[in-house]
Amino acid sequence: MFITKEKTGWAALLTGNNGIKSIALAGGVMLHATDVYLATTIMPSITSDIGGLNFYSWATTVYIVAAMIGSVISSRTLVKQGPRVAYRTAILSFSVGALICALAPSIYILLAGRFIQGIGGGLLFALSYAMVSIVFEEKLWPRAMALISAMWGVSAFSGPFIGGIFAQFGHWRSAFFTLLGIAFIIVLLTEKVLPKKEPGGAEPDKIPLFKLLLITLAALSISVGSITAHMAANIAGVAGAVILLGALVLSEKNSSNRLLPHGAYKISSKLGTTYLVISFLAIAATVEIYVPYFMQEIHHFSPLKAGYLTVLIALGWSAASIAFAGMDKHANKMILMGPVFIFIGLAGLSVVLPGSFNIIGMSLLLVSVGAGVGMGWSHLLTRVLKAAAPGEEAKASASISIVQLLATSCGTALAGLVANSTGVLYPGGMVGAQQAAGWLMGTFAIAPLLAFVLLLKNGKRQ
Repeated sequence: MFITKEKTGWAALLTGNNGIKSIALAGGVMLHATDVYLATTIMPSITSDIGGLNFYSWATTVYIVAAMIGSVISSRTLVKQGPRVAYRTAILSFSVGALICALAPSIYILLAGRFIQGIGGGLLFALSYAMVSIVFEEKLWPRAMALISAMWGVSAFSGPFIGGIFAQFGHWRSAFFTLLGIAFIIVLLTEKVLPKKEPGGAEPDKIPLFKLLLITLAALSISVGSITAHMAANIAGVAGAVILLGALVLSEKNSSNRLLPHGAYKISSKLGTTYLVISFLAIAATVEIYVPYFMQEIHHFSPLKAGYLTVLIALGWSAASIAFAGMDKHANKMILMGPVFIFIGLAGLSVVLPGSFNIIGMSLLLVSVGAGVGMGWSHLLTRVLKAAAPGEEAKASASISIVQLLATSCGTALAGLVANSTGVLYPGGMVGAQQAAGWLMGTFAIAPLLAFVLLLKNGKRQ
């Protein structure tokens, strides 16, 4: 009699039926993430060609805001259409947006394309996370989350390569056409491996249109204030965002159709603390959108070289996420140490990036930022799933992408505000970029400090 040894750990996730499911879920995130890095790499070329430097950060902010809307409607789309058709819908939206971007004659048309693209990207992103708890056993959740997060590392190579090659030879539009080909390949793959229906899917809540409007206006408020270097407009934009987000929290209190699970807005709760830490870490990582611009303007890098230096943050994030995903016994230590690495990276970049170039030092600092996010990331996401009240597991799954994207949209908008108001617009050029680089990295180093303090206080309460 032969006894077959049961596969465990990564082997259980990456082989057999689980392996096919893993490829399906990871593929959607890879397309979304590739686009993020591709757009970041080619934005200096885009603004040089069709103008709109003061809208530089908008290309990311608009995409992320739209992705958040896609995230919110993902649970309803999943139940109504089923996983297979939901992926089709997401990829169709993404592809239409990419086509508009490729043909855009002005920055305004490009931003419209980015919005449509973002809806599809957000759907893909959220659907991948939401199906982790549906298609895998609970013991595989941390590794499945880590695998999905690792797609950012894969995309860190594909995005800058596609964008950098085309931008370097003056054909940035072709980069968006290439995304259409990738989208076609992924939809063919998912047609065969994703189920038609979600097993046991409950009727989803109605789409909270008013709350989505508040979130969109909050991010755009910061972005509108960032167009000019005038401090009064900057302050007004941030104040408007605070008011709108406050209105969002109030609207959630007695709502039967919530965006986030119960306890999400209480810092005293485990769920509330986890969401806030995730937000601070995501905000800190948004500085990467300006690295290509700073590297090209200050250190005269080519688009390809600047793009690949940027993605060291993502590589650090992905590598640390994979390396520490299985360290459940040390999860609290990993989560606590993460903000320390991020702070060291950003504080160092505030000095190194504007000054004389040192490839080794700058690379290590960028990796430090990413590794700080990644080392506790899968454990933070698992905390969200486990802290959800009975009956709110699906909402908790969808909330992961909502919180991350909300933080990222606000972070990119704030990055644009800081950069534009500290030198990018005036005096501009190399001197302005040097000033903005120091201010941006130094200011955003506050985010991991706040996360660290919050984790310490939460640890004492426990």
